[in-house]
Parts: sequence; C-alpha cells; structure tokens
Amino acid sequence: MGKPLFHEILEKPATSCIIALCSAIWYYIQKKNIGYSQVGLSYETALEGHHWRIITSAFSHISVIHLVFNMSALWSLGVVEQLGHIGLGVQFYLHYTLVLVVLSGILVLGAYHLLIQRFKLEYFRRVTAVGYSCVVFGWMTILSVKQPSSKLNLFGFLSLPISFAPFESLIFTSIIVPQASFLGHLSGIIVGYAIGWGLIHGMNDYWAITMLGWIALVFVMSLKRSGVYNFEFLEVEPVDDPSLPSVRFLAPSNGRTLQMSSLPTGGSTATSAGLPPSLRGLLRYAQHVSEDRNQNHRFRV
Repeated sequence: MGKPLFHEILEKPATSCIIALCSAIWYYIQKKNIGYSQVGLSYETALEGHHWRIITSAFSHISVIHLVFNMSALWSLGVVEQLGHIGLGVQFYLHYTLVLVVLSGILVLGAYHLLIQRFKLEYFRRVTAVGYSCVVFGWMTILSVKQPSSKLNLFGFLSLPISFAPFESLIFTSIIVPQASFLGHLSGIIVGYAIGWGLIHGMNDYWAITMLGWIALVFVMSLKRSGVYNFEFLEVEPVDDPSLPSVRFLAPSNGRTLQMSSLPTGGSTATSAGLPPSLRGLLRYAQHVSEDRNQNHRFRV
C-alpha cells in the first residue's frame, strides 16, 4: 500500500507547488479563453521583444491532456527532492529548475534561428512552444545520469526505466502527439545532460536569487516595452543607443520623477557655493561631461 497523498506532498514540497501553479494557470487560461499564441514562445514573438514568453510558455498548458501528462511525469520526478544524500534535494531541485526553464527556452530560440537563417525553413518562424515539457525532459535526463536505477511512473500504471526515459518519451510523444515540440523536448534533454554531467554547476542560493531578480526585471521590462501590460510606475525610454533603455519610476500620486539634467556651464561657482565638497565635485563632473558631449541629456533615477 502506497503512502498517503498528504505525506507525499510533504516529501515533495517544490514539485507540489509547481504542479499547483501550473494547474492554477491552466484554469485561468481556460476561464479567460486564452489561446496558446497569446502565452507561447515563438521566434517571431521573440524578435518583437516578447521575452517574457520564455517564462509564461513554460508554465502554461492549453489542453487538460497536456497538463495531466506533464504533471504526472513531474510528480514522479519529484523524487529528486528526496535524494539529498547524493547531492540532489530540494535546493538543487529549485536552483536547477530555474536554469532549465530559462536555458531550454533560449536553446529553443537558438534552434529556430539556425533553422530559419541557415536552412531557410521559414515554417519555424511561427512555430509556438508551450508547456512544462522542456523542464520535465530536463529532469528525466538529470535523474537518468544521477540515479540510473530509478523508474519513471506515468499515470500510476506505466513504468519506464529512467536511463532510457528521456529518448523513449521523446519518440513516444512525437508519435502520439505529432504537434508536440520536438525541439523543445530535445532542448530540455540537452540542458539536462549539461547539468547532470556537471557542465553547468555552481548554483547556490546567491546565484539563484540573483538570477531570479534578473528574470523578474527582464520579464517586467519586456512586458512594458512590448506593450502587453502598462506598468504605470515604470517608463522605458531610449537614450543615445536605441538598444539601451532608460528607466524612470513614476510616483503614483503626482506622476513626478526624480531626475538630473545637464547643467549650464555659467554661474557654477555661485550655484555650488553652499554645497558640501562631495556634491560640488559631483556638480563639476556633471558640467564637465556636459561640455565634452555638447548635448542635452537627461539622467533619470
């Protein structure tokens, strides 16, 4: 007789939270009648600056069968959280789930770019990837390297040797579900081997938090720049180099910003007379930059 479900949830806290998150997102997608093209990742949308889709595509599922298949496999792979004695465990699981989500998405885009630019296969310009499969295949691969004696249980009755599971599942899904993203699954396998063999290593709490912060920043900025969501407290403007954004935060009450403009060169002694030495030095530096560039720039905070 198996363990009670509640006990298994406590043993797999991270896996349980991810399954709950993906299920909640699936419910929201169904409730709002959102299509895969609105949350999925494609080469065309990436070129348009929709980099936020690397995240939304991973956690979104359109059909209930897609959700159940991925979450069933993920639940079985949650055993990684219980293998702290061989260098895995909950922290390892969380750290490298983050790596799998980001790198597999980037690798998919890289594969699309190669197929489109090198082999002129324009079909892949609009191919849209969606679902947690990349991460699932990544964890299958990591577990096959770290714990080859394990088995992958699907739907409670199908059991596969984990050592063959990545490529067995890749072929199986390609035959049963022809519209499944072969490149997405293969990307997860490649990143999984890189992690399992130690080619990608060194993740700890510091790097995970740093990476999460950058992901959040890029997510918000790309949502803003692509016009998908208007963050009223944030404004993105081009500066000298159009590829580099300037960011300013707007106070919700009066819409004012804290900004520093280039200062006129005349009357600097009178203007800075009452300032502390450090601020006078900063003022002189700002004037020097203004004179050298002879342009009217604004620096926003």
